[in-house]
Amino acid sequence: MSSDTFLASKRMSDEARAQLAVHPEKFTMLSGDRPTGRLHMGHYFGTIIERVKLQDMGVPSLILVADYQVITDRDNTEHIADNVHNMVIDYLACGIDPEKTIIFNHSAVPALNQLMLPFLSLVTEAELLRNPTVKSEQEASGHALTGLLLTYPVHQACDILFCKGTIVPVGKDQLPHIEQTRQIARRFNEHYGQVFPEPVGLLTDAVEIPGLDGRKMSKSYGNAIALSATAEETAKLIKKSQTDSERFITFDKENRPGVSALLTTAALTTGRREEDIAAEIGNDGAGALKRYVTESVNGYLAPIRERRAELEQKPEFIREVLHEGNRRANAIADATLQEVREAMGMVY
Repeated sequence: MSSDTFLASKRMSDEARAQLAVHPEKFTMLSGDRPTGRLHMGHYFGTIIERVKLQDMGVPSLILVADYQVITDRDNTEHIADNVHNMVIDYLACGIDPEKTIIFNHSAVPALNQLMLPFLSLVTEAELLRNPTVKSEQEASGHALTGLLLTYPVHQACDILFCKGTIVPVGKDQLPHIEQTRQIARRFNEHYGQVFPEPVGLLTDAVEIPGLDGRKMSKSYGNAIALSATAEETAKLIKKSQTDSERFITFDKENRPGVSALLTTAALTTGRREEDIAAEIGNDGAGALKRYVTESVNGYLAPIRERRAELEQKPEFIREVLHEGNRRANAIADATLQEVREAMGMVY
């Protein structure tokens, strides 16, 4: 993404935030996650906090459990039912309110997926191949470039546009998806008449929480602290995280990724600065740092874990939340698909 394109996206994001403060009800937020495993602290600080904030501001909100997108880079759907169930529990434990936010999944909303056909006619092969996320996903997985992975950005456009989403909380690396969605909406409107808004990527100012090895926190790297982890499991993970041989604790992301990752984790869960925590621990070394991080993380996650434990005892309620969300999402998708068919002159 060029600097000019990023600046334009940043400007639109800033304008949307200013308007959100005044008229949150005029926006629609769509966000989601792939149920490839348990949600972790990276998800929480990266997007979930923002979703809860927008929901509580009064923004009509939808959260997608992107079950079909699991098979973009995986050969099977093993454990998917358990992953979906636990994802809904995590959302609710973190403050997503099913009365305010529609929680739904791809495979239960046929009309959403049917938008793929007209949308695919509006993009070229070259445009799909240029999308940097498609390239990075393929490289990370080592998976063949399947048709679904190639058209992943178009499927995301279906996710956003089926509900006429106007804002999507994203990091900078996801902006190409939003631009492709805007392009599809624009081309559809030019070809067939005004149906879709052009959504804005709402840039989050969240710090990317590093994993316990200093890399990006990711399930695939095995460096993540799951929201569903117990206090004991969290302590073990932090205890075995890699630091370095230097005793005195300093914050230096370039040269001390392990130590710095622990400091950032502590900073996010205490509201303090990394440098201040490092100065306080000083010559007490990595052992003291790990104890501090363990106490900070477990203290921060305690109320989420408490709510999670309560929700785990209510499997029928969790199923009902998803079924009701799917019902509401289907009503929206059916209405949008009918509009699309009418605009295309395909109602006989």
